[in-house]
Amino acid sequence: MRGRKPQHIRIDRDALKDMPAPEEMGDDAAAEWERTLPILAERRVMTEADLAMFESYCVMVGLSREAERDIRENGMSFKIYKVDKDGDSVMTGIRKNPAISILSDTINKARLLAAELGCTPASRSRPSIEENDGAQRDLWSEGLVSTVNGGRA
Repeated sequence: MRGRKPQHIRIDRDALKDMPAPEEMGDDAAAEWERTLPILAERRVMTEADLAMFESYCVMVGLSREAERDIRENGMSFKIYKVDKDGDSVMTGIRKNPAISILSDTINKARLLAAELGCTPASRSRPSIEENDGAQRDLWSEGLVSTVNGGRA
């Protein structure tokens, strides 16, 4: 965003309070939805206009968890074989597990979406959200982004 940054984000009094995760959402994404939406709803910053972005964030977190499980189960690389003219298997090389690229992409996208939702340390340090009494809340200390990539940064 160019120009002067807003000093405070106004709380939307018509913000969403609670709603279940979409049925078509995967288990990991739905778990992230159930974990994070109450925190955002309590801050009264989540509106219907934000749902698509929030759903995308949850899906990216879910996909990153799936990719991480794939890497743990199948390893970081796999061997490539071909059958020679005698019918024997011959190793021709080693390739990176495609889940590594998927993990990298989904973590990056989840981070960008989390920033848009005000869920990263940097995004929270810019504008603050003031309650009626002027109190500010910190989502990082509440654990909002701590479980992306299985709790590791």
